[in-house]
Amino acid sequence: MAGSDGRRPSGEAGSRPRRGRSNAEAHRDPGGRDGGTLTANRLRRAYREDDVEITVVDQDGRHVYQPGLLFVPFGLAQPDDIVRPRERQLHSGITYRQAPIDNVDIESNTVRLEDATVLAYDVLIVATGSRLLPEETEGLTGPGWMEKVYTFYSLEGAAALAGSLARFDGGKLVVNVVDMPIKCPVAPLEFCFLADWYFHDRGIRDKVEITYVTPLDGAFTKPVASAALSELLAEKEVELVTEFNTGEVDGDAGRLVSYDEREVLFDLAVMIPLHGGAEYVGRSPGLGDEFDFVPADEHTLQSKAAPNVFVIGDASNLPASKAGSVTHFEGEVMVENVKRFLAGEPLDASYDGHANCFIETGFRKALLIDFNYETEPLSGHFPAGVGLPLLKESRLNHLGKLMFQWFYWHSLLPGRDIPGIKADMPLAGKSHGTKSVRTKS
Repeated sequence: MAGSDGRRPSGEAGSRPRRGRSNAEAHRDPGGRDGGTLTANRLRRAYREDDVEITVVDQDGRHVYQPGLLFVPFGLAQPDDIVRPRERQLHSGITYRQAPIDNVDIESNTVRLEDATVLAYDVLIVATGSRLLPEETEGLTGPGWMEKVYTFYSLEGAAALAGSLARFDGGKLVVNVVDMPIKCPVAPLEFCFLADWYFHDRGIRDKVEITYVTPLDGAFTKPVASAALSELLAEKEVELVTEFNTGEVDGDAGRLVSYDEREVLFDLAVMIPLHGGAEYVGRSPGLGDEFDFVPADEHTLQSKAAPNVFVIGDASNLPASKAGSVTHFEGEVMVENVKRFLAGEPLDASYDGHANCFIETGFRKALLIDFNYETEPLSGHFPAGVGLPLLKESRLNHLGKLMFQWFYWHSLLPGRDIPGIKADMPLAGKSHGTKSVRTKS
């Protein structure tokens, strides 16, 4: 059974191992990495400059608001609206180095950059996010790539897809998750819902067949949310194809081929490629797993590689969703644990896998789900009995999704707490054990 992040255990029937590690520079992750920024800013607020030196290393200077990528293909956001200079998001007193990392030596406590510079550390925080690996799927970057096969998980892909959608006047639109885990697991579903709205607005919805193809056995990983989202897909006449493990993308013939030789035909394919961790993790003995994610304690965020290495966000192999809210909640606990580690104190093991996700459902409405490692999404209100409705389509949730961009730039990245929202999942104001998974407003 898939875990809460949708990762299939190795060797599970139907899954396939990834091929050898690729060094293709064209498909590096475009940026984002909010975990490193918010962590550095929280630590800078916690220590005087004379007491702790903080250095942030990243390979590029472009910080992308990744939730905004979903809106770009539909003309609801422009690329320039969701990109800002990375260095400008860091507080004064933080040293910024823009350079690719070659490797980490956990024995000597050093980071070696590709320009041969060596940086020593007392504590290392891995916050490199995840990267897209489209070249790992046969045919994905072959004929048809960026012509009728796209991904909106990169800035360039989202912008190119906007033009293709505007020209699309009917046919088979397929949204395919190649394998889990992926960043923001609800985003592919949101794309289907927004596409339904988009083609309705254009007056051609009856000419477009939308199909959602997933390797999971349902629409989502959590059963309660999966039931709600499957129902919504059906209402919007989006076909759901499950347990489809994509082995090949044939752009010439317009077809997806699974490892068990099933086929799904398309005129326009929106792909969510395989994800992996940072390449340098794979070049650093003992640091990562076979996918270049960093194994860590799921409650303290301390890595299993070394006690002075911590990991946050999409860079980890934790069974938590790879989503911005997770990174924010992790940040509170991890910064506390870095402080405790430096002081020689026991670590805080309180992170519970808390995640919440706005799910755009089209027509200016959205759902909101809130869950953790152990608890299914519950109905009620977030954060504590008042506010945003859970497991319920509403205009208020849509506005919450839009407002999150302001909170991202002005609260989350600067390392500030959001009033009334803590790292652990709130249970107040929620209906426990309810059988009602979704109602309309």
